Amino acid sequence: VIVYAQTEESASYREVWRTEIMQNTRHPDFASTHIMDYVFEERQQLKFSVYYVDSTAATSALEKQDYLGSVECSLGEIIGAPSCTLVRTPTLQKGRRGTGKLVVTAEETSGSKDLVVLHFSATKLDKKDLFGKSDPFLVLQRKFPDGGKFVPVHRTEVIKNTLNPFWKPFTLPVTALCHGDYHRPIRIECYDWDSDGGHDYIGAFVTTLAELKSKQKDSFQCVNETKRRKKKHYVNSGTINLLKCVIRERHTFLEYIKGGCQIHFTVAIDFTASNGRPCQPTSLHYANPYQPNDYILALKAVGQVIQDYDTDKVFPAFGFGAKLPPNTEASDEFFLNGHLENPYCEGIEGVLAAYHHRTICAVFWSYELRSHHQPRSEVCCKTEGR
Repeated sequence: VIVYAQTEESASYREVWRTEIMQNTRHPDFASTHIMDYVFEERQQLKFSVYYVDSTAATSALEKQDYLGSVECSLGEIIGAPSCTLVRTPTLQKGRRGTGKLVVTAEETSGSKDLVVLHFSATKLDKKDLFGKSDPFLVLQRKFPDGGKFVPVHRTEVIKNTLNPFWKPFTLPVTALCHGDYHRPIRIECYDWDSDGGHDYIGAFVTTLAELKSKQKDSFQCVNETKRRKKKHYVNSGTINLLKCVIRERHTFLEYIKGGCQIHFTVAIDFTASNGRPCQPTSLHYANPYQPNDYILALKAVGQVIQDYDTDKVFPAFGFGAKLPPNTEASDEFFLNGHLENPYCEGIEGVLAAYHHRTICAVFWSYELRSHHQPRSEVCCKTEGR
């Protein structure tokens, strides 16, 4: 499913999110979610387009996929629907109705910034494959507070041909797992993977993040209620073991800045012949008297933001791919300000001044570097925290 949002400037849609691809199933239950701002005063129009993917290698080429229909609605319609769940039949082109139902659910996010790291294994799971053991994977589900429905939030990888799998550790936002409520029920289901998409249910258990975090229990019975009702002496379909549960705080960008983090800004500008001569209007370095060129626009757009987070506001600036006066020797790297030992420029205005000076003085290397350098302009950032 591809989600589009209508832009404020026009009635056109822009893509904002794609779900994961569910293989070989007519009843997909997507685990991925998308967070978007809800503005009560505005009508936020959305479009959900459903595709059947023939080739995962070409998912970006939508014309190569089978279009199954779209649903158009507003975010307010989803929130105003019973249990914040909207159910619609997708519409094909020219108003023709498609088949099936698209179910969209919304829930207000909490302010929790925590992350939870979980690691599970299992022992003595039920054998589901005729000529093998089982190919187990886990599905973690969050419970909605009003309707009592569980919705998937994460799927582990599949471990082939084993009844005692060890899954890889994974990290989830606490808001995704339990909406920040450590006592909200979490259902963990275990399935045997099948290539046709008809995965066999092994069993499940219900817990909470508070219980997982306390580690009072490190193993949970994986129970299949259907088998328990039918079999008199049924105990369980295996055991799910909790190997790790760690809560980590996810710091915001502002918290990093408050903690002393600085962003250091380094500029490298391409002067190879592929950019064209600066005296020609087709050149990326052309000094247009009426508007800045693309290099200047990029430097201003990024540099003027970054410089606010650098205390000394001096930036190293480099160039490559030019013959430099007075001896016109070819240079793979030179200081943009013309200094022999110090590449630093005072602020973004200093970088721009050095760039203007260099485009006038540098004689472009017309052919030597064309085969060695791909045309590029690089803006490099690194962070340091203390």
